[in-house]
Amino acid sequence: MLKKRLPTALIAAAALAMASISVLGSPQASAQPFGLQSLNPIQKRLVSGLLAHELDASAQGQARSAAPLRAAPPRVPQSPGPNGCRVNRGSNVKVNVNCLNLTDSDLQGRGQAQNETWVALNPNDNRQLVASYNDYRRGDGTCGVSYSLDAGRTWADTTTPNNFTRGDFVGAAREYWQASGDTSVAWDTKGNVYLSCQMFNRGTPASPNRDQSSAFYVYRSTHTQGASFNFPGRPVAVHDDTAGAGNVLLDKQLMTVDTSRHSPFTDRVYVTWTTFAADGTAYIYEAFSKDYGESFSSPVLVSRGSALCGNTFGIPTPQGSCNENQFSQPFVGPDGTLYVVYANYNNVVTGKDNRNQVLLSRSTDGGASFSAPIKVADFYDLPDCATYQGGANPGRSCVPEKGRSVNSIFRAVNYPVGAADPTDPSRVIVTFGSYINRNSNERHGCTPTGFANTGLNLFTGVKFGGCNNDILYSVSRNKGSSFTGTTTDPRRLPVVSTGDRREHTDQFWQGATFTPNGTLVTSYYDRAYGSDNTTGFSDITVSSSRERPEFEHTRATSGSMPPPTEFLGTFYGDYAAVAATNTTAYPVWSDTRAPDEFLCPGTGSPGKPPAVCGGSAPNAPFANDQDIYTAAVRIAAHD
Repeated sequence: MLKKRLPTALIAAAALAMASISVLGSPQASAQPFGLQSLNPIQKRLVSGLLAHELDASAQGQARSAAPLRAAPPRVPQSPGPNGCRVNRGSNVKVNVNCLNLTDSDLQGRGQAQNETWVALNPNDNRQLVASYNDYRRGDGTCGVSYSLDAGRTWADTTTPNNFTRGDFVGAAREYWQASGDTSVAWDTKGNVYLSCQMFNRGTPASPNRDQSSAFYVYRSTHTQGASFNFPGRPVAVHDDTAGAGNVLLDKQLMTVDTSRHSPFTDRVYVTWTTFAADGTAYIYEAFSKDYGESFSSPVLVSRGSALCGNTFGIPTPQGSCNENQFSQPFVGPDGTLYVVYANYNNVVTGKDNRNQVLLSRSTDGGASFSAPIKVADFYDLPDCATYQGGANPGRSCVPEKGRSVNSIFRAVNYPVGAADPTDPSRVIVTFGSYINRNSNERHGCTPTGFANTGLNLFTGVKFGGCNNDILYSVSRNKGSSFTGTTTDPRRLPVVSTGDRREHTDQFWQGATFTPNGTLVTSYYDRAYGSDNTTGFSDITVSSSRERPEFEHTRATSGSMPPPTEFLGTFYGDYAAVAATNTTAYPVWSDTRAPDEFLCPGTGSPGKPPAVCGGSAPNAPFANDQDIYTAAVRIAAHD
């Protein structure tokens, strides 16, 4: 029973953790692809959406096996302009300012998509914002960056210089990278911007190069507000797999910078991540820089052993019993305390229960060491996609819409995001999604029913019952020593996504932050508008509260976004973020309202000049693109 529950992604994570994160020697093994087939069930469940998609051998060719994309005359809702160049949609501002590349229909998304967002405000100048995202304009994923100098009204793009890095860790002058992503950005107090970028090589059969090395690099924009970055990037953690063993992967890093002027560690840069090791473990590690990102410390273990982790899945425990973790996020309190919150899958369950837990570890010495994990809360992950969406996207969880349609098939998970109140060092809040909550439980027709054979969650009431995902939160009043959710069931925890419509609809992929004056601001994908919950469309909502159980809500999107169609409709990123001043929130999201464009069939041939057509898709009204958008949203709780 417990082994069936092994989160797929967790197993992958475990495999990575086995290798030392600063990874050194090249493994001695025959070349094998580090694809999903080489992961155990837990690792498959836990590996990030970016890597799950990019390392899936079946996705690398991107050929659509059923319901192929069909190029059609441009009959889709009026084209946004030549090659998708239109900038704004009402109050929604396009962040990536490129025009749309025309991509062959069997590679839809490649050369086109942007997804998985992060955003940061300059603490010295609220007009300056930097956003980052997965950017597929060059064909494969890279770390995209855009910046604004006028409070998000207009944006410009930056090219990250990440084609190669110094290759000393592989015994060469250079190491060239095929793909990158899983970005985050942050400012320091001196006006510098930092970009965290995951980089990896695919190995065979995606290319004839067997190299499957992976690494994290940080790039600094030195007084250019994100308009340019230093070259080459500075290594945080690297793994040499030029031999192609495919047995270790560094995954899901996020970064923060200490910007408190009262902290003993002001301007220290922190990066946390998961190492999926060959022994099946998935530990969380951290590294810090005290020289403005020029160099980083050796990896420090975050996810130490604990009595909270009673189920080790029969996998080794070289760094303690909490050996299956993912989705870490670092954040800093005004006194310089470093907090790392993460999802853990080592909790013991009985019967048909399928909950997991959110843990938090603290460092009071600038990231040099961490406390034992503290339980923030339990949570219930999203359901197995294939079970409820007609076999679509097997081995992944997703957010199924209500009813008979099966449009919403993109991979999605619940994860934690925390923040510390800048006006009160003792107050820490952690937000997280949960499929079982005060509005979605046995009394409302939603019951956990164990695990699919992939280790993903099953419930009654997913398509035609009372299940829906909510954004919950757990509060600490003692700097993370304990939380309101430590001993409280998710069915009784408060939710961010309050209101009649949100009690019966799905909310997911939240970002969270505090304003400088102590207002909690959260943004998330929301299906509370129109027919979103039955069509699989989504909107973005910003919710805010100052010490009140009820949140004020503002719709950020000017119209609902259809389910994504790029990457066969299965990949839309993994997370989203929000930044805020005292009066204005800036959610940044991946938007699917722009029609995708293709070469019209039969054109581009002798006597038939090339022409541009739209396309149809099996899960949306038309084939669509993924672009990055933002909006300046008045914080209602401020008024």
